[in-house]
Amino acid sequence: MRPYILSESNWLTLKDTKFDLAILPWAATEAHNYHLPYGTDIYEADHLAAEAARIAWEKGSKPVVLPTIPFGVNTGQSDIYLDINLNPSTQLAILSDVITVLNRQGIRKLLIFNSHGGNNFKALVRELGLKFPEMFLCVSNWFKAIGDVDYIAEQGDHADERETSLMLYFRPELVLSKDLWGDGKAKKFKIKAFSEGWAWAERRWSEISEDTGVGDPSHASSEKGERLFKEITAKMSEFIYDLCKADIEDLYT
Repeated sequence: MRPYILSESNWLTLKDTKFDLAILPWAATEAHNYHLPYGTDIYEADHLAAEAARIAWEKGSKPVVLPTIPFGVNTGQSDIYLDINLNPSTQLAILSDVITVLNRQGIRKLLIFNSHGGNNFKALVRELGLKFPEMFLCVSNWFKAIGDVDYIAEQGDHADERETSLMLYFRPELVLSKDLWGDGKAKKFKIKAFSEGWAWAERRWSEISEDTGVGDPSHASSEKGERLFKEITAKMSEFIYDLCKADIEDLYT
């Protein structure tokens, strides 16, 4: 039993335990090129959150990782078979219920550990922050934690070299043979402002990518996945440790 993983814990242990921080991994269920499973974001959330929490726990903090939410915002993929969508309003309702429980039981800090680019929690956290002023709510995106690294040859943002490498590292049995990998070629907006990043519109996934991938996975390897895993979880564990130890009444310098 890992004492920082709620789903593995029991009442005998928890009845006398106090946690500093709740971590809610939030993923998605969606196609990931031809070769990765629909649960890729879930596996990433599970493995990365658990390892980051373990490191922080062993340094002396008390985080608890809640079960991963398996569905995310997939409004741009409505015609891709069995991509399961949760509307932002549904996410708001789920978060409100979870926060209500944490607040009632004295866990005043919540980290939403986001594992899906289509999830955007900022507006939800703003609204819930007014509803629960005694709570400290925050969001992280593990896929932005270490930025671009020089050992990833081809940058992408979905079922790309990075995600394929991670899956080859911790769930290789779920990755199809390399001859079945799509090339991840994706079309970009013709309107320059969207490509420059200062304007935004949702991408219609089936119109931009034939294989549902965005980014060439061909250079992926288990070795790169291990390196990514260790660097990401080291960075995330520092953040989790700092959150656990922080006084939410004294956050600013």
